[in-house]
Amino acid sequence: MRILLIEPDYVLAETYFKALAAAGHRLVVCAGAQSAVLAADQHKPDLVILELQLVEHSGIEFLYEFRSYPEWQNIPVLLHTVVPLAEFNTSWELLEHELGVRRYLYKPHTRLSELIEQVAQFTPVASETP
Repeated sequence: MRILLIEPDYVLAETYFKALAAAGHRLVVCAGAQSAVLAADQHKPDLVILELQLVEHSGIEFLYEFRSYPEWQNIPVLLHTVVPLAEFNTSWELLEHELGVRRYLYKPHTRLSELIEQVAQFTPVASETP
């Protein structure tokens, strides 16, 4: 599966990259929203793993821009973030239905093996390119 990993912490990004690549996935890692939009256009991901706390633009801003492109409407998003779920009690429906967030993992409580298991549950979106 092709994964776009948006993670501003270099050490975490490297750790996730190695673990997910070892599990058979192809990854592109970006630290910010703008580079992630460009990477999505070039690499056509099947899944986006997103940290909401980004430098310059927030993960929510990324999601709004990402979903503004028709070809990216059905690409699932897994939030893997330090933002607690309680922060979304009034906006979860928006995140899920309008912005395509399929899963939420609270980073401080998520083991690397759990992240890999959650990613494995996603089915790649049918695309024109292999």
